[in-house]
Amino acid sequence: MAKSAEFSKKETTPTVVFGNTTSFNGYLRFKETLKIQGKFKGTIDAKGALIVDKGAVVETDRITVSSLIVYGTVSGSIYASGTVDMLPGAEVRGDVKAVRLRIADGVLFEGQCSMTSTEKDVEIFSRPAEEIKAELQRHG
Repeated sequence: MAKSAEFSKKETTPTVVFGNTTSFNGYLRFKETLKIQGKFKGTIDAKGALIVDKGAVVETDRITVSSLIVYGTVSGSIYASGTVDMLPGAEVRGDVKAVRLRIADGVLFEGQCSMTSTEKDVEIFSRPAEEIKAELQRHG
């Protein structure tokens, strides 16, 4: 795999797979990793990771997951508490909010993206250098 598309083994090993002949409409919740190879229409509200395989079509009003890897087609708003990866050939239409977003060459992306942060208290570069030096001297 290319360096920009490296994933942990746990993230990419699905616990459940909706095969390419599966078509599901409704509300979907899960805690582990789900891989969709077929069609899904509805809402996804999960604590686990989602993989949308090549050829899969996912139409949602909202996707909430820990991470999302897209090889296929996704329509709808996306919120990921971790990373969203759009890989070559993916089509994503909708706004994306994530801590980290990676878009490969060859991806069709229509929407807006905003980066969220999980570590708001740890932003050392937003303070002037003089302020940091003075604090270090007081404590040092």
